[in-house]
Amino acid sequence: MSSTEPPPRGAPRPGAAPRTGPAPGALLLCRAEPESVAPAAQLLRERMLLTGAGAEWSALVPEGKPWRTGDEPVDRVLTGWATALAVGAPWPVLALWWDADRSGYLLASGFRRPVGYIWLANGTPAGEDEAMRTFAARLGLDPVLDVQSLDALTKPDPAADARARLRGLLAVLTRAGLTLPTGLAPGEPADRLREVARVQPDATTVEWPGWRDAVRAELDVVESSRLGPWLPWTGTPKARALAVAQMAAGLPLTAWGLRRRSGGWVTAGALLLAHGVLGLAYDLAHPRD
Repeated sequence: MSSTEPPPRGAPRPGAAPRTGPAPGALLLCRAEPESVAPAAQLLRERMLLTGAGAEWSALVPEGKPWRTGDEPVDRVLTGWATALAVGAPWPVLALWWDADRSGYLLASGFRRPVGYIWLANGTPAGEDEAMRTFAARLGLDPVLDVQSLDALTKPDPAADARARLRGLLAVLTRAGLTLPTGLAPGEPADRLREVARVQPDATTVEWPGWRDAVRAELDVVESSRLGPWLPWTGTPKARALAVAQMAAGLPLTAWGLRRRSGGWVTAGALLLAHGVLGLAYDLAHPRD
């Protein structure tokens, strides 16, 4: 490389101080019990550790680090995973992520547009205040006390870095029942998170069992949830409308993921398409009077 050529993207500039921020890491928090989360998490086709995280909360810790081996940064990988989990589940999914430059969260819930916020490594807010209020509303948090605490995370605070901001976010969620195991905290290296999750008494490994077993397990969970009337074999107008909506949303989402080479978004789109096609196929094969 000649002296006039710029350094590769991501390489430190000559004379620049080395980055001292945390290595990339991630957590997925689901507002559901582990037995409900496991079947949906299998469809991500990523090996993860699953453990309880308080009343009606679960935590998923990735065993791999795809953001280190591919072209996607950790925030984009987590966005895809959270979206893929949420579109097929009746509970919201909160993705926490961090790297040397930034930290943030993303909340995915059903078919609604995900909402998130970002802080720079030194804690400088880099998101929209409205995102915090939408976040609180979707999780059913206290519109006064909790929203005030969340608003404080969007204000300048020289004493709070990005890691402290995420911990402040989790502190608010403790009032909603979230209790992470000791050591399972934002900013910790991915290897440390796996070690902590693995030693939890209720820890289980979630991995891809094959399409037949994964779909059967997911249907068992969904059928017992409030989404039951929307399932294809109910023969209701809601079920048919849902199948059409899933296909309409899944096709462009899959195309967008392929164009961006985003495995998480491709997974989300493919799941939507699969659900929609299966729903319509079942409806056509079992006509009602």
